[in-house]
Amino acid sequence: DVIGMSGLLVKSTVIMKENLEELNQRKMAADFPVILGGAALTRAYVEQDLHEIYEGEVRYARDAFEGLRLMDALIAVKRGVPGATLPELKQRRVPTNATAAVLEADETEGPVRSDVAVDNPVPKPPFFGTRVIKGIQLKEYASWLDEGALFKGQWGLKQARAGDGPTYEELVETEGRPRLRGWLDELQTKNLLEAAVVYGYFPCVSKGDDLILLNEDGSERTRFSFPRQRRGRRLCLADFFRPEESGETDVVGLQVVTVGSRIGEATAELFESNSYRDYLELHGLSVQLAEALAEYWHARVRGELGFAGEDPSAMEDMFALRYRGARFSLGYGACPNLEDRAKIAALLEPERIGVELSEEFQLHPEQSTDAIVIHHPEAKYFNAR
Repeated sequence: DVIGMSGLLVKSTVIMKENLEELNQRKMAADFPVILGGAALTRAYVEQDLHEIYEGEVRYARDAFEGLRLMDALIAVKRGVPGATLPELKQRRVPTNATAAVLEADETEGPVRSDVAVDNPVPKPPFFGTRVIKGIQLKEYASWLDEGALFKGQWGLKQARAGDGPTYEELVETEGRPRLRGWLDELQTKNLLEAAVVYGYFPCVSKGDDLILLNEDGSERTRFSFPRQRRGRRLCLADFFRPEESGETDVVGLQVVTVGSRIGEATAELFESNSYRDYLELHGLSVQLAEALAEYWHARVRGELGFAGEDPSAMEDMFALRYRGARFSLGYGACPNLEDRAKIAALLEPERIGVELSEEFQLHPEQSTDAIVIHHPEAKYFNAR
């Protein structure tokens, strides 16, 4: 009835365009509306740029639950249900000529370094190399589960627009937390979680836009090349490490975490049995549990590097990332080159915790994440595009 596609990476924007053009060529647009979503896509890009390309209907879905609502609307329109309509297309806000001129004037070519400080203290790690930690219990990282991200982002809990239903807070108490407790009990009863971490510390320096990891003798071991902002502060991940010409050596952390393959197998079984609501809930929970484990271990790294005392006391502030440093996962704006996962895999050997890297540079099991952990006090998330 409907074709759905998800774009998670920057290059997905180009792929989506090519896919829609191919559907046009196959004369499929009249029969198949398309729903698009994913981290690399925006509503304006889908419903303006891609809508102009595709000869049929194209709509953006923020998450799976909005996708289900769109499915209902699309099918109702297809069947000619009286009063059935699709949501209006998103209109893009176009910058004024003055704003565009400022942006164009501010863009600069070349390797101009940002104003990130280079005199911050470099912490001493407890070891160089890698370590494997297995058998991590749910109670150790459960407090790092972001309920807001789970209930709103993954499970789609939200107050009705008309305001004539329960509030979000009421939905959390009557639906969210009871369902969450039930799922967590089931995960433990059925032993579906296999939380494990492989992580390590490596000496390093920066050179231009590159982060260079070093061997014990100071020779180059491997390097990561990162994009630099073309305007504003001109940030680049390499700037958060000591420049090579300083004569000092810095330290970078790398980590891969996983909650194992059993929970993924359980979600697949739900999908195959057409239990879509349970599938979406368990899949969303598995994603957030992997994220909780990653945050928990990032906190462990801050402790080992000696500045966990700077962490805020409230968990809400933790979720708002008000701690020192940052954890950058590959594929996103500041480090979009997914191929660099192969370098992390070569250094950490994540197969020791059951995580494999596919030919498309995807981690398997899906409920796994990798990250470059940066200690610099100024390190915060940014987009280099």
